[in-house]
Amino acid sequence: MSYSRSVTLLLLLAVLAHAQGATLLHDAPPCPDPYGIHAYAHPEDCGAFFLCTNGTLTFEYCENGLLFDGHGAIHNHCNYNWAVDCGHRKADYTPISSPGCEYQFGIYPESDSCSTTYIKCVHGDPLQAHCDPGLVYNAKTHTCVWPDELIPFCNPEAIVGFKCPHKLPPNSPAAKFWPYPRFPVPSDCGRLITCVDGHPRLLTCGDGKLFDSVSLTCLDPDEVPHCSNGI
Repeated sequence: MSYSRSVTLLLLLAVLAHAQGATLLHDAPPCPDPYGIHAYAHPEDCGAFFLCTNGTLTFEYCENGLLFDGHGAIHNHCNYNWAVDCGHRKADYTPISSPGCEYQFGIYPESDSCSTTYIKCVHGDPLQAHCDPGLVYNAKTHTCVWPDELIPFCNPEAIVGFKCPHKLPPNSPAAKFWPYPRFPVPSDCGRLITCVDGHPRLLTCGDGKLFDSVSLTCLDPDEVPHCSNGI
């Protein structure tokens, strides 16, 4: 039996088994792949899916606030409901609320003001989460973004703690990177500040590199001896 036909038959029989209230689907055909963990979308219900675990097939359902799209890793192969395109599959968006959480799983702004933190609900428990340094939470996209993307709601200078100069001496090290001049972050060799359209953004060198305040570039630690301790 071909892989695609096996998956189709698996899903059709699993739907019938689900209608009979089954969770462990004994009468379904073998999993297409008997090894590892593989999840398959329910053909009709966006909140349900079938899980093959080393050949054992089970019917699963996403927690409240989550739906299945085959890419989710928020909880048990499911993703936030606002991030899933269900297509023709039906979806239940009925919230099960608890204090601080509209859904049992979700992310929400912590306040109405510009904030570097947000609320992440896990099993109905609201937990405070932090954006990476220099970023703020955007409730519309459910992501952390540069503060200059939310002007006038956010003040980038207040978030980053730096005011970009309008002009630079032509011989200054930062001028050679114009229109995106760079500046070191005091007491932090792992990060740098760059100005975009006159607004500061806090960047990270990454890859184990450190920011050299002389060349204004990210280098290997052994090339930045004055930052040997990363500060």
